[in-house]
Amino acid sequence: MPKPFISSEEIFEGLAPATVLELERLHGNTDLVRVFEYAGFAGPFTAVTPWELAAPDGNTVINASGYAANPFGDRYPPLKKFLSRLIEEDCQQSLPQQSTSAWRSALEANLVQTIASVDESHADSRVFFSNSGSEAIEAAIKFAKASRQDATTFINFEKSFHGKTTGSLSLTANEDSQRPFRPLAYKTLTLPFGDLPAFEQAIKTYGGKNFIAVVVEPVQGEGGIIVPPEGFLSGIDEIAKKHGILVIADEIQSGFGRSGYWVPSVEWGEMSPDIFTFAKPLGGGIVPIGATVARKNVFAKMLGGLRCKTHSNTFGGNSLAMAVGLKSLEIIRDENLVERSRKLGAVGLSRLQALAMRHPDLIEDVRGIGMWQAIVFKPVVPAAVALGMKDVIGEFTTMLGMMMLHRAGVHANIAINAHRTVRLTPPLTIPEALHNEMFDRIDTAAEQMKSARRMLLKTPPKSLFDLTRVSVGL
Repeated sequence: MPKPFISSEEIFEGLAPATVLELERLHGNTDLVRVFEYAGFAGPFTAVTPWELAAPDGNTVINASGYAANPFGDRYPPLKKFLSRLIEEDCQQSLPQQSTSAWRSALEANLVQTIASVDESHADSRVFFSNSGSEAIEAAIKFAKASRQDATTFINFEKSFHGKTTGSLSLTANEDSQRPFRPLAYKTLTLPFGDLPAFEQAIKTYGGKNFIAVVVEPVQGEGGIIVPPEGFLSGIDEIAKKHGILVIADEIQSGFGRSGYWVPSVEWGEMSPDIFTFAKPLGGGIVPIGATVARKNVFAKMLGGLRCKTHSNTFGGNSLAMAVGLKSLEIIRDENLVERSRKLGAVGLSRLQALAMRHPDLIEDVRGIGMWQAIVFKPVVPAAVALGMKDVIGEFTTMLGMMMLHRAGVHANIAINAHRTVRLTPPLTIPEALHNEMFDRIDTAAEQMKSARRMLLKTPPKSLFDLTRVSVGL
């Protein structure tokens, strides 16, 4: 018997959390939902303030999740007011695929101006819009390949993350993600992140003419907020340019404030990339958007003249996404959120460093730049006991760390390319008092737990059993 159609009105009235969970388990990514359920944070959550979420049981948590894609929090008043006006007043064509667009033209100009304000060589660069960070990388790959058609290989770095679509997956250094899809779309040489001599030696060994581009995150996000040593980014930029190799800076997480910089590859890393990719903060936590910014000559190699339709997509550059992207940049600028991220981020990292010093049996390392921090937990089972189960123990440690923080009232993120690592990406607009409260809660949780082993012992046996079943595919 077919189930009744679920109307939008039912969602506004409030679909029961149990019904939401059932539907997700039946028709969505079932095992991912099971993990969330067994870990105790399946939701659905509702926003009680832009920075706090309420769970179905009534408990409220500070939202430090969102994978750097929620720069203002949920229902942020300035953005909410803007959207209301946009819906009521805007008469621009929704999908201006075969015409110019006021919203798109303004965002193109502002993106180029933002980059050119720190790197004048990009004053005449061009912008291509898509619908996600992964799509922005796909466009960057094609721009680079069109510019260096005789070259065969991309360079990426260990623990890098650039997406999971077919092309971008070639650049994401994660064997579990890549293995089922080999052979990958593009030939890639993976080098140690932060090791400039290794990069220089690779160019000498294989010859610069064989490399299409080097693709680099100025700070590795999914790798666990790994900040490279001083001189690494500028060094690879200089070497690449000597050999005509293009430089692609993946600013999808790091750009526009999260790291405490507008464009950290330029401002902090002293690079002058040929291609940039942006995405997460441009969407304001509301719409999907990706942007690939390329030098004029690089752009023309793929989209010049009659080739101007060589790469396109249906929804890229749609007016809603462009309007939200424009307003998001405006809020970041007008509210001085880049500087705020740098200031509050320094406070947060200092708190975490002190915490790690006090609890060496629980925390192995902490890292951060701007409002973008990582906590690396000690393994819940010592390596000597794990007997070849390092990856499984790492996944368990991550999940138990997430659970510990959630019970303390902090909703965080896992790190896809770093075991035992939990990341904090709170909204850049979070009130300072609430930001301090977030670290107070983490402090309290660590004081109560004291060691990684206790995270395992304190977890209810049923939760451990259920998580184990999912991890082995049952």
